[in-house]
Amino acid sequence: MYNTSLRIAGNATDAEDIMQEAFLSAFKKMDTYSGQVSFGAWLKKIVVNRSLDHLKKKKVHFEELDERVTEEVENPLMEIREVDISKIKEAIFQLPEGYRVVLSLYLLEGYDHDEISEILNISNSSSRSQLLRAKRKLRERLLKDEVFSIN
Repeated sequence: MYNTSLRIAGNATDAEDIMQEAFLSAFKKMDTYSGQVSFGAWLKKIVVNRSLDHLKKKKVHFEELDERVTEEVENPLMEIREVDISKIKEAIFQLPEGYRVVLSLYLLEGYDHDEISEILNISNSSSRSQLLRAKRKLRERLLKDEVFSIN
Protein backbone atom coordinates (compact mmCIF):
# COMPACT_ATOMS: atom_id res chain seq x y z
CA MET A 1 0.00 0.00 0.00
CA TYR A 2 2.80 2.38 0.90
CA ASN A 3 4.54 1.75 -2.42
CA THR A 4 1.31 2.55 -4.25
CA SER A 5 1.07 5.87 -2.44
CA LEU A 6 4.77 6.57 -2.96
CA ARG A 7 4.54 5.98 -6.72
CA ILE A 8 1.61 8.37 -7.03
CA ALA A 9 2.72 11.05 -4.56
CA GLY A 10 6.35 11.00 -5.60
CA ASN A 11 8.00 11.42 -2.22
CA ALA A 12 8.21 9.52 1.05
CA THR A 13 6.94 12.27 3.34
CA ASP A 14 3.74 12.76 1.37
CA ALA A 15 3.27 8.99 1.02
CA GLU A 16 3.50 8.56 4.80
CA ASP A 17 0.94 11.31 5.37
CA ILE A 18 -1.34 9.78 2.76
CA MET A 19 -1.08 6.36 4.40
CA GLN A 20 -2.10 7.81 7.75
CA GLU A 21 -5.07 9.54 6.15
CA ALA A 22 -6.04 6.38 4.27
CA PHE A 23 -5.96 4.14 7.34
CA LEU A 24 -7.88 6.69 9.37
CA SER A 25 -10.45 6.97 6.60
CA ALA A 26 -10.72 3.17 6.33
CA PHE A 27 -11.20 2.86 10.08
CA LYS A 28 -13.93 5.51 10.09
CA LYS A 29 -15.69 3.92 7.12
CA MET A 30 -15.27 0.29 8.16
CA ASP A 31 -19.06 -0.07 8.29
CA THR A 32 -19.24 0.65 4.54
CA TYR A 33 -17.05 -2.34 3.67
CA SER A 34 -19.50 -4.71 2.00
CA GLY A 35 -17.26 -7.70 1.40
CA GLN A 36 -17.93 -7.68 -2.37
CA VAL A 37 -14.19 -7.28 -2.95
CA SER A 38 -11.29 -8.37 -0.78
CA PHE A 39 -10.44 -6.15 2.16
CA GLY A 40 -7.03 -5.48 0.59
CA ALA A 41 -8.60 -4.30 -2.67
CA TRP A 42 -11.00 -2.06 -0.73
CA LEU A 43 -8.15 -0.57 1.27
CA LYS A 44 -5.97 -0.14 -1.83
CA LYS A 45 -8.77 1.83 -3.51
CA ILE A 46 -8.84 4.16 -0.49
CA VAL A 47 -5.04 4.59 -0.68
CA VAL A 48 -5.21 5.38 -4.41
CA ASN A 49 -8.04 7.86 -3.89
CA ARG A 50 -6.25 9.59 -1.00
CA SER A 51 -3.07 9.78 -3.08
CA LEU A 52 -4.95 11.35 -5.97
CA ASP A 53 -6.74 13.75 -3.62
CA HIS A 54 -3.31 14.81 -2.38
CA LEU A 55 -2.20 15.57 -5.94
CA LYS A 56 -5.38 17.54 -6.58
CA LYS A 57 -4.63 19.66 -3.52
CA LYS A 58 -1.21 20.33 -5.02
CA LYS A 59 -3.04 21.24 -8.24
CA VAL A 60 -1.37 18.75 -10.52
CA HIS A 61 -2.81 19.31 -13.97
CA PHE A 62 -3.20 16.52 -16.44
CA GLU A 63 -2.77 17.53 -20.05
CA GLU A 64 -5.89 17.39 -22.16
CA LEU A 65 -4.85 16.29 -25.59
CA ASP A 66 -6.73 16.04 -28.83
CA GLU A 67 -8.56 12.84 -29.67
CA ARG A 68 -5.87 11.63 -32.08
CA VAL A 69 -3.74 9.15 -30.24
CA THR A 70 -1.08 7.20 -32.01
CA GLU A 71 0.02 3.92 -30.58
CA GLU A 72 3.73 3.50 -30.15
CA VAL A 73 5.37 0.44 -31.61
CA GLU A 74 7.79 -1.11 -29.19
CA ASN A 75 11.32 -1.42 -30.51
CA PRO A 76 12.18 -5.14 -30.57
CA LEU A 77 15.88 -4.28 -30.70
CA MET A 78 15.80 -2.60 -27.30
CA GLU A 79 17.11 -4.84 -24.58
CA ILE A 80 17.97 -4.53 -20.95
CA ARG A 81 21.70 -4.23 -20.43
CA GLU A 82 21.80 -4.49 -16.64
CA VAL A 83 18.64 -3.98 -14.71
CA ASP A 84 19.28 -1.54 -11.94
CA ILE A 85 15.94 -1.23 -10.21
CA SER A 86 17.01 1.89 -8.34
CA LYS A 87 17.71 3.68 -11.65
CA ILE A 88 14.31 2.67 -12.99
CA LYS A 89 12.56 3.89 -9.83
CA GLU A 90 14.52 7.14 -9.93
CA ALA A 91 13.59 7.66 -13.58
CA ILE A 92 9.90 7.09 -12.79
CA PHE A 93 10.02 9.60 -9.93
CA GLN A 94 11.60 12.18 -12.25
CA LEU A 95 8.66 12.06 -14.65
CA PRO A 96 6.26 15.00 -14.51
CA GLU A 97 3.60 14.21 -11.91
CA GLY A 98 0.77 13.81 -14.40
CA TYR A 99 2.75 11.32 -16.45
CA ARG A 100 3.96 9.47 -13.36
CA VAL A 101 0.43 9.08 -12.01
CA VAL A 102 -1.00 7.70 -15.26
CA LEU A 103 1.99 5.38 -15.72
CA SER A 104 1.71 4.12 -12.14
CA LEU A 105 -2.04 3.57 -12.30
CA TYR A 106 -1.82 1.76 -15.63
CA LEU A 107 1.37 -0.30 -15.41
CA LEU A 108 1.81 -0.81 -11.70
CA GLU A 109 -1.72 -0.74 -10.28
CA GLY A 110 -3.48 -2.42 -13.20
CA TYR A 111 -6.13 0.19 -13.97
CA ASP A 112 -7.36 0.46 -17.55
CA HIS A 113 -7.74 3.74 -19.45
CA ASP A 114 -11.47 3.97 -18.77
CA GLU A 115 -10.84 3.69 -15.02
CA ILE A 116 -7.95 6.16 -15.13
CA SER A 117 -9.99 8.69 -17.10
CA GLU A 118 -12.79 8.42 -14.54
CA ILE A 119 -10.45 8.64 -11.53
CA LEU A 120 -8.49 11.62 -12.88
CA ASN A 121 -11.41 13.27 -14.66
CA ILE A 122 -9.62 13.30 -18.01
CA SER A 123 -10.59 11.83 -21.36
CA ASN A 124 -9.69 8.29 -22.32
CA SER A 125 -7.48 9.61 -25.11
CA SER A 126 -5.65 11.88 -22.64
CA SER A 127 -4.96 8.88 -20.46
CA ARG A 128 -3.57 7.00 -23.45
CA SER A 129 -1.51 9.97 -24.62
CA GLN A 130 -0.05 10.63 -21.19
CA LEU A 131 0.88 6.97 -20.83
CA LEU A 132 2.55 7.06 -24.24
CA ARG A 133 4.46 10.24 -23.37
CA ALA A 134 5.43 8.85 -19.96
CA LYS A 135 6.84 5.72 -21.62
CA ARG A 136 8.79 7.84 -24.09
CA LYS A 137 10.26 10.07 -21.38
CA LEU A 138 11.07 7.05 -19.25
CA ARG A 139 12.75 5.32 -22.18
CA GLU A 140 14.77 8.46 -23.00
CA ARG A 141 15.99 8.75 -19.41
CA LEU A 142 16.88 5.06 -19.20
CA LEU A 143 18.76 5.24 -22.50
CA LYS A 144 20.60 8.31 -21.26
CA ASP A 145 21.51 6.52 -18.03
CA GLU A 146 22.52 3.49 -20.10
CA VAL A 147 20.07 1.16 -18.38
CA PHE A 148 18.90 0.12 -21.86
CA SER A 149 20.69 -0.05 -25.17
CA ILE A 150 19.43 -0.09 -28.74
CA ASN A 151 21.13 -2.53 -31.07
